[in-house]
Amino acid sequence: MRRLLVIASLLSLLSVGRAQEFRCSVTINSQKLQTTTQGYESNDKKVFENMKQAIEDLVGGRRWTNVTFEPVEQIDCSIALILSQRTSATEFGGQLQIQMRRPVYNSTYTTGLFNYLESGNFTFSYNESQPLDFDVNNFYGNLSSTIGYYCYIMLGIYFDSYSLNAGEPYYALAQQVQQTAENSGYVGWRSSEGQKSRYWFMENHTNGAYGELHAAYYKYHRLGLDMMTKDQPQARQAILDALQDLMVLSKKRTNLLSVQQFVDVKIQELVSIFTPAPPQERKQLYDAVKVVSPINVVKLKDFNNK
Repeated sequence: MRRLLVIASLLSLLSVGRAQEFRCSVTINSQKLQTTTQGYESNDKKVFENMKQAIEDLVGGRRWTNVTFEPVEQIDCSIALILSQRTSATEFGGQLQIQMRRPVYNSTYTTGLFNYLESGNFTFSYNESQPLDFDVNNFYGNLSSTIGYYCYIMLGIYFDSYSLNAGEPYYALAQQVQQTAENSGYVGWRSSEGQKSRYWFMENHTNGAYGELHAAYYKYHRLGLDMMTKDQPQARQAILDALQDLMVLSKKRTNLLSVQQFVDVKIQELVSIFTPAPPQERKQLYDAVKVVSPINVVKLKDFNNK
């Protein structure tokens, strides 16, 4: 009995040591389908439970990198499917929201890294009897390819926030997924499908002319937030430096999707960080946001001190 307990303990330790990259929460919202009249859309909750489990298995059941993650290092993320249509027993449509958070060094605070809601109509096939297969060089379905694409985007941003340009390999993998999927016939993969297509988000992160974006991720998080408990004025300056990088980038090309996403995620946090800051810093923040994300400047209405 003692030997069995020892073996069980060792197996448990081995399992813990092989933690995957993501700790992902998945939700499937099918409430809008309940108002339709098609029979397969009512009282069919089992399919949505299986869909939820299939996405969780895809994200949390495979290795996305060669990096060893301890359980406490797993990336905290969430995926939400808001379904609004079901045109057959296996064909669905709706909205997809992806969120990711990152712990801040030497604190209990977590900061948002990514929060993106696809505004277009996300359509996909899902068959309960088949697992969600995924490969960067093969298109097995729009659901698995889209989830895989965003996993690599999240990995790129996550690693960029710790080390300058460390996310580059993962953006390249997201690009492979996009190139594989663009001829699938599904909306969202092509450059011609609008500035919010997956093509352009990938392009923003792989275009060599946009190095300021990667620098901003690093300065804001590693040199800024992670240093807040050590030296707040220096940390705030690093955050302002990150916004200066985004200003440079915005002057190269206005309304970049990645820049808007950056500010959308951070704007409330910026208000919290700079509310107690000196007037000149608050004015710097206001001026930077006015350039990189004019839609968000209204949230800094009290920061424009002359």
